[in-house]
Amino acid sequence: MGDGTKNPPGAVSGASNPGAEFPGGDFISDFIAEDLKSGRFGYVHTRFPPEPNGWLHIGHCKALTIDFSMAAKFGGKCNLRFDDTNPEKEDISYVEAIKRDIRWLGFDWEDREYYASDYYEYLYELAVTIIKKGRAYVDDLTEDEIREYRGTAVPDKNNITFTPPGRNSPWRDRPVEENLDLFARMRSGEFPDGSKTLRARIDMTHPNLNMRDPVMYRIRRATHYRTGDAWCIYPMYDFQHPLSDAREGITHSLCSLEYEIHRPLYEWFIKEAGVFPSRQIEFARLNLTHTVLSKRWLLRLVQEKHVSGWDDPRMPTLAGLRRRGYTPEALRDFMTRIGIAKTDSMVDIALLEYCLREDLNKKALRVMAVLNPLKLIIENWEEGKTEELEAVNNPEDPAAGVRKICFSRELWIEREDFEEVPPPKYFRLFPGNSVRLRYGYIITCTGFDKDASGRIIAVRCTYDSETRGGNAPDNRRVRGTIHWVSASAALPLEVRIYDHLFTPERPMEVAPRPDGSPGSFTDNLNPGSLTVIPDAWGEPCLARAGEGDRFQFERLGYFVRDSGGDRPVFNKTIGLRDTWAKIEKKGKP
Repeated sequence: MGDGTKNPPGAVSGASNPGAEFPGGDFISDFIAEDLKSGRFGYVHTRFPPEPNGWLHIGHCKALTIDFSMAAKFGGKCNLRFDDTNPEKEDISYVEAIKRDIRWLGFDWEDREYYASDYYEYLYELAVTIIKKGRAYVDDLTEDEIREYRGTAVPDKNNITFTPPGRNSPWRDRPVEENLDLFARMRSGEFPDGSKTLRARIDMTHPNLNMRDPVMYRIRRATHYRTGDAWCIYPMYDFQHPLSDAREGITHSLCSLEYEIHRPLYEWFIKEAGVFPSRQIEFARLNLTHTVLSKRWLLRLVQEKHVSGWDDPRMPTLAGLRRRGYTPEALRDFMTRIGIAKTDSMVDIALLEYCLREDLNKKALRVMAVLNPLKLIIENWEEGKTEELEAVNNPEDPAAGVRKICFSRELWIEREDFEEVPPPKYFRLFPGNSVRLRYGYIITCTGFDKDASGRIIAVRCTYDSETRGGNAPDNRRVRGTIHWVSASAALPLEVRIYDHLFTPERPMEVAPRPDGSPGSFTDNLNPGSLTVIPDAWGEPCLARAGEGDRFQFERLGYFVRDSGGDRPVFNKTIGLRDTWAKIEKKGKP
C-alpha cells in the first residue's frame, strides 16, 4: 500500500516497451516534466485502466497510446489494470479481447497486469479508515432518494446552468461506531440489495454534484467473473479508481476530459485515505465524424443486431478495424497527427483514412480483381492458348519483386469499363476504341453480344501483338488502361464493400421522427454500409492469402483477406481516392 511518499514501496523505474510517441510540446509532457523537475515525483508511472464490459474502440486507442507513450517518453512504466468493479456487466471474454487488441497495436505491459478486483480487501480497509475519520457514513436512502436529495443542475432562462443546494440524508450524522458496524454487516450479507450504501461525507451544498456525498459502496448480489460470490458489496468507480492508482504508485493518472469534473473527488479520496498522491491530468477525448464512440451505444448496436458483432468491420472497435484491414502503424500515426489537446473537437474521418492509405500504399501487394465481371473475348487470340505476363508486386517497394499472371483468349473485365454509347471524356472500351490491358496488350473493341433481355453479356475485341507489356509503336498510344483477370485461371471470390456505418457526420445529433416521437441514433444508420458481392474474380495467387493479408486491388482500392465463406472472402478496407488531400488543399491560401 502506498504511504503518501514520493516513491511508494516497490516502485521501480525503467523504460516500458515504447510504441508511438507523441511529439514534444504537448501539455501533458509539460506537466510531467515540471513534476519531475520540481521533485513532486522521482519517476513516471502511468496506467491504462479499461473496464472489461466491452471491446476497445478507436477512442481507447488514443487513451492507451497516450498512457504507454508518455511512460516510454520519460523512461517510466505503464500498467494494464482492469477496473472490474461492476460484476453485472463484466466478463473474462472482454478481458481477453482487450489484451489481444493492445498487443496488436504494438504495446506491452510485461508483468504489470493488475485487476481492481484484487484490491477489494485493500479498498474495504481504506473505506473503514475513512469511516473512522468521520468522513463516511452508511445511508438507508434508496437510489432514487439519493438522486433526489443530491439535486440536479438546472438551466435558467439565460441558458446558464446552476446547481441548487442538495439536502442532507437523515442518516448522515450516524455515529462512527454505528457506521463501522453497519458497514461490516453490509459486507457479511445481512442486508438486501439496494437497502444501504456507504457514502462519503463531504458537502451537500457543493456546486460540483460529484462532491455531494457520493456513494462509495453498494450492495449487489452478483457473481463476479474473478471473485465469484466472495463479495456482495462492490466499490463505486470514483472510489476505487484513485485508490487503485495509489496502490500501484501511479504518478500520472491520464484521463479523458469528462473526468475533469471528477478530479476534486479523486483528490479527496486520496487525501482522506492517506495514500500515495497520484495526480490526475485530463485530455480531450477523440471525436470522429460518422462514428459513435461509446461502449454503451456500441453494445446496443451489437445487441439489436444492427451489426454482426463487436468485430464487425463497420464498427470502430479495434477488432472491427483490424478485420477491415487497418494497420497498427496507421492508427498510431493518426494518433500522433491529431496530437493531445485540452479542448474537445471533431476530427474528420478522412484524416484517419489518409493515414491508412499512406501505410498501405507502402506495404500492400498489388493484384488484379474484377468485382462486377463482364466477359471480354479476344477474337484473334488462338483458342486454348495461354501466356504468362509479368506484373509488379508493389511499385513503392522494389524488394517486393514481380509475379506471373496468366493471359488467355477470354478475360473478365469490370462492367463499368465498357459503354455501348460512351459519355464525354470516357477513355475506356466502346465500339471502335482502343485501350491497354494492364501489363498486357492494346486491344480494340470490335463489337459486343447481348442476351434476350438486351443486357450486354460479352465484349469482343482484337489485340495488337506488338504492344505487349507497355511496348507500342508511336502510332498506337492509347489514353485508357483497364485491369482484367483470365477467365480460365481466375479465382472466384466473395467481396464485401463497406461504407460508413452512419450517414451524418454527427450520428448522435438526432432529429424527431415524422410522427413526432423522439428519434434514436440508430435512425442515422447508413442502409448502404455493407454490400456483398458473391461472384467476383481475382488472380489465382489470392488463394494463398492468409487471414489479415492486405492487398491493393488495382484501380479498386485496398482489401484484406477475411475468414469464413465458401470461397475466399475479402473485405474492402478503403478506396484509392484521397479525400483528405483535397480537404487540406482547400484549407490552404
